[in-house]
Amino acid sequence: MDKKKDEIIKLLPLDIRKLFKFCDIEFSKLQEIRLRVNMPIMILYDSMEYFISCRGEMTKERKNGYRGSCAQIKEAMVYISNYSRYAFEEEIRQGFITVEGGHRVGVAGKIIWDSGKIRNISYISFINIRISHEVIGCSDSVIGYLYNDDSFYNTLIISPPRCGKTTLLRDIVRSIANGNAGSRGMTVGIVDERSEISACHLGCPQNNIGCRTDVLDGCPKSEGMMMLVRSMSPEIVAVDEIGSREDAAAIDYVMNCGINIIATVHGLDMEEVINKPVIGELVRKRMFKRYILLKKGMMGKISAVFDDRGNVIY
Repeated sequence: MDKKKDEIIKLLPLDIRKLFKFCDIEFSKLQEIRLRVNMPIMILYDSMEYFISCRGEMTKERKNGYRGSCAQIKEAMVYISNYSRYAFEEEIRQGFITVEGGHRVGVAGKIIWDSGKIRNISYISFINIRISHEVIGCSDSVIGYLYNDDSFYNTLIISPPRCGKTTLLRDIVRSIANGNAGSRGMTVGIVDERSEISACHLGCPQNNIGCRTDVLDGCPKSEGMMMLVRSMSPEIVAVDEIGSREDAAAIDYVMNCGINIIATVHGLDMEEVINKPVIGELVRKRMFKRYILLKKGMMGKISAVFDDRGNVIY
């Protein structure tokens, strides 16, 4: 945990580092740090929001929060980009940078628009540091329900926001790729559009995704799925947060190539997903054979596993 603490602390401006060094924080429970120009520093800690006071204490009182300055935001960007913002221009253009340890730093500010495309983000005034949390083994209780003898079922993870769907997806991929008590190891291809599953930093995955896993980092899902099929011969393709018509078409293509899919989608329950205009069609066609539902308000808590007929099997 000291390693994770060091990875996060070194991203912060020097004055703010001092606050966090003396703050009574368990970094295993820290989820986000938000820096906004002239606004109090906020953290998401154990699924609760707090401000950080001038004395380095967590508080619910906004008036007691330490306010970050424009200069401190600029200083943080120097550390986040490892003193070379030019090297990370492409990532900044997408609105985030993945740093050492797999932590994801979202940025917002003035968009520079050119010929119908985002060319850059200048005057960055808002930073959201999302702390990477791996939970090795969190899929152990359900992994056995995702196989039919030696083949993997097409699986969809359904989850409200901030309930651990990417963490669960990552651990399932790790288990599939390494092999487990119920199956041999299989080749997995990840399309990691937002660098959240594998958390590649300078091309190297920071998260444990297994020994038989290949990654297309920062690639749009629909294009990436078809690229993996053509170039890497995966047995299983993994993607996060599907939803568009292009995603659905790519999933259909992959499945018709005899390759299995594991994906996630936002939703409160099966009924909501069935009624989604695009993904609901895949569900109604019973293209997925397993559905894992995460419980709202409980990080990583599995509510149920369903088969393709909607029967609860876990």
